[in-house]
Amino acid sequence: MSGGFSRPAWRLLILAVFALFALSGCSLLWGPQQAPIVDATVMPVEPASAPVAASEPEPVETEAVEPEQPRRPKKPVVKPHKVEPPPPVVAPAPPPPPPPPLIVLRTIERSEARALLDSEVQKADGKVVGRAVDLIADAGGKPREMVVNLQGFLGVGDRKVNFPWSAFRFTPTAKAAPITLNAAAIPPNTAKSAAVQLPLIDATVERSNGAKIGRVIDVLIDANAQPQAVVLDVNGIVSTERRTIAANWSALRFVTKDKELHPQIDLTDAQINATPPYANDKPIRAVSPAPPPAAAPAPAAAAPATVSAVSNARAAR
Repeated sequence: MSGGFSRPAWRLLILAVFALFALSGCSLLWGPQQAPIVDATVMPVEPASAPVAASEPEPVETEAVEPEQPRRPKKPVVKPHKVEPPPPVVAPAPPPPPPPPLIVLRTIERSEARALLDSEVQKADGKVVGRAVDLIADAGGKPREMVVNLQGFLGVGDRKVNFPWSAFRFTPTAKAAPITLNAAAIPPNTAKSAAVQLPLIDATVERSNGAKIGRVIDVLIDANAQPQAVVLDVNGIVSTERRTIAANWSALRFVTKDKELHPQIDLTDAQINATPPYANDKPIRAVSPAPPPAAAPAPAAAAPATVSAVSNARAAR
């Protein structure tokens, strides 16, 4: 086609004119139409409210921050445990009693007693008339007589005379003659006594079973004319060495056998060996056997309580 438009463009132009015409024709056919009247209701209009002021933000309370304290180490948690009752307290056993002593020793000072054998005997005027050679005791251990060897002239005419024990006075501390004889007041007793008596010097001391202990070689007399101890020679009887010991006079017993007196003392070999020896220049240690230990009290008999318990058991049945 000539000109400036192409076929398609013309077609589109025609369609647009046609459509415009159609629209204008419809309005002419029907005429102008009025809009319907509608009753209007007046609605009051509320005035605009004042703008709400924005609320201020509420103050936020802030807690005072304390300075951080150093953390203490936590204590270990100890779990409670079952407390057991303490074990019963057992009293310790008492120590065993010490062994009983073997012997009992008594010290006799030299100023308190004097040996009898060979001690000089003087008269009241101080003249020496002889020497003591023996002591004669009765069955109760009481001195009855003293045998004095009265000296003659130049050893000729010496004789042994028995004087009553009460005729003598003893002075253990005297440097001269320790024995004084009051011969004027009490004449010599030359008659033999009918009672059983014992010359003590050279007498053999025995145990209760008849075993020999030693031989009496001297007697120690105090200022009251009382025997305090005897000196025993235990040589060859208890030990092979020569030993002498002093035994308390009170430990002696005088037993009659076959119408004769026998001195006895209950000293074992161990007790004799434990006794210190007798010496002229040392204090006298007189021995006695140790007393037997006291017997323990017998426990109370429990038999009645046992019988009662059996009776109660039978009654319960």
